[in-house]
Amino acid sequence: MKKKIGFLSFGFWRDVNGSQTRSGADALLQTIDLAQAAEDVGVDGAFVRVHHFERQLASPFPLLSAIGARTSRIEIGTGVIDMRYENPFYMAEEAAAADLISGGRLQLGVSRGSPESVLRGAEVFGYVPPEGTTAADLARNKTEIFLAAIDGAAVAQTDPARTGVSGGLAISPQSPGLRERIWWGAGQFATARWAAEIGMNLQSSTLLSEETGQPFDQLQAEQIRQFREAWRENGHDREPRISISRSVLPITEEIDRIYFGDQEQDEDQVGLLEGVRSRFGRTYAGEPDRIAEELAQDEAVREADTILFTVPNQLGVEYNARILESIAKYVAPAIGWEPAK
Repeated sequence: MKKKIGFLSFGFWRDVNGSQTRSGADALLQTIDLAQAAEDVGVDGAFVRVHHFERQLASPFPLLSAIGARTSRIEIGTGVIDMRYENPFYMAEEAAAADLISGGRLQLGVSRGSPESVLRGAEVFGYVPPEGTTAADLARNKTEIFLAAIDGAAVAQTDPARTGVSGGLAISPQSPGLRERIWWGAGQFATARWAAEIGMNLQSSTLLSEETGQPFDQLQAEQIRQFREAWRENGHDREPRISISRSVLPITEEIDRIYFGDQEQDEDQVGLLEGVRSRFGRTYAGEPDRIAEELAQDEAVREADTILFTVPNQLGVEYNARILESIAKYVAPAIGWEPAK
């Protein structure tokens, strides 16, 4: 299986000592610059995390459109957009526009979202789950509406008084092929199977709520296998894409050791997340050859076709571009990746 690699930025910004991203403008503009630098290195994807009511990236489509206009090859995407906050029809227009600007390079990850510091944030945006349903139900329902809209379904009717005809109208513009480039961020086996049923690619979460005592990579690999089995059972006529993310910090210079020399984790983290016992992946920090060897043995890395590496974006574009270059040169070839030609 030919591998792709990309970076995943949370887009943190803080006006504190040591931060290179002191404002929202810094975070946005530096993400565009980092995407361009990553493309120059040969990296395949530039992905951003979306969080509301935080000093992080929150409005992905202007950012993705800008990246698409500044680059020519690299995939652009999200990991993930919280669908509880979205108007699926307006989002369909924005997604199509960003995809057209980039020439069909959008790889859009959507999901229920992750735990937040805000109380009922989606409700502040005006979206309340119907009685008897959950926030997760709301996210999945909106996702299905969004998928139909970008697939060209008629979602409105013409006004006969103005047009003289009665018929259905689709969202415009449409971007051919976009429907096959939507991913679902799954933190459970069941939601991974649901994504397969409706024909979405899989972004396996950095935390999984099926804590069984297995190492994280084995648990994640099992989720991926269940996704693939459900995909086959539903008879889709294409091969799905599957991504995972890893926190990888290769130490090649003394400054790396100062920043990350104490961040190596030998074991996964296990804890309660919204009352559910969950397992989190570890951080890989150390000599590149040792990280490469460990990732080559990672079961989920072997199962997935796309590996996203999280970046410490507050350290600035130059530093993160060097991290990506180190990953591309010393780590990624061990997992079957080759630079883009």
